[in-house]
Amino acid sequence: MAPPDRSDAEPVAAAALAAGAGAAAQALAEVARSSGKAALAAQAEVLRLRVAGTARVNALRYPRALVAQERTASLPEDRRDWEIGQAYARAAEPPLELARIAADIADLGAELVAQADAPLRADAAAAAALAAGAARGAVVLVAINLTAAPDDARVAEARRCADAAASAAERATAAL
Repeated sequence: MAPPDRSDAEPVAAAALAAGAGAAAQALAEVARSSGKAALAAQAEVLRLRVAGTARVNALRYPRALVAQERTASLPEDRRDWEIGQAYARAAEPPLELARIAADIADLGAELVAQADAPLRADAAAAAALAAGAARGAVVLVAINLTAAPDDARVAEARRCADAAASAAERATAAL
């Protein structure tokens, strides 16, 4: 029996995390626009676009990592392991970038809580919390793609981003 074709596999969790982070950025853009903060609205929109671009890259790299074992089966073991490791390392890059962006979104949410019109501040805090959740979820995806190197600096960076996002979300909530 042939192994399942994974070339069209979708990165379901990464897509969900990107949707959440993108929605948080969109919410912040709306809060900023409604509060007359055009520069902050533009910043939120740039972050939303960065999330969308990262999600597109992830949708390409994830299936490539999944098929790396089948694609490299005929190679010598050391070369095969290297190729598979490289495919998964490339697959870890978009979730790491998502963690970075989500931290920026959460930070922007905390900033907007301080600057937005009073009735919209809770929306900014909720968006910061959503972004923090996306950053925390991205850590799992970075780590799982780099299982051969648990002390990898990219995992540590993703954790730092998630911690920064959580801190920003806490600041946002505390400022309400």
